Amino acid sequence: MKKTLFFFLALFSFSLVHGQKFGYVDTDYVLSKMSEYKEAQTEIDKLSAGWQEEINEMSRNIESMYDELQAEEVLLTADMKNERLNEIASKETELKDYQKKIFGFEGLFFLKKKELIKPVQDQVFDAVEKVCKEQRLAIMFDKAGDLVMIYTDPRHDYTDYVLEALGLGDPNDIIK
Repeated sequence: MKKTLFFFLALFSFSLVHGQKFGYVDTDYVLSKMSEYKEAQTEIDKLSAGWQEEINEMSRNIESMYDELQAEEVLLTADMKNERLNEIASKETELKDYQKKIFGFEGLFFLKKKELIKPVQDQVFDAVEKVCKEQRLAIMFDKAGDLVMIYTDPRHDYTDYVLEALGLGDPNDIIK
């Protein structure tokens, strides 16, 4: 019995000594400190606002067409009314297609965001990889991601190391 207990205690302590190190980083915080990210986000916001204004204008034109139809409805023949309704339906389809082209999956907004943000994210991921190698971490979690972290011990926070690897942090700020 004592030998078995000793074996399990030795195995348990061996796994603690040689266990995998892990840490976490807050990529949202890191990105907020990067001027390249802020510039990319500003450009994306500007493009999005422009596209949204185009969509709003198209929508206003369709509403105007409906208003004109209602105002003139008593003066129109059935064929004229159907022709206008078909024209409005065509404009509505055009609007939906345009919205999908811009804001849909793999739309222009998605592609532009990917084009502008990906290089910045790659810099962060390279810095995270560098920190993991330097700190001999087996696993690095992203606090900003979908992974729910109920509690985080600050001694496992490597955000400052990543900022330093990106040239954005002061090595004296790292309290580990």
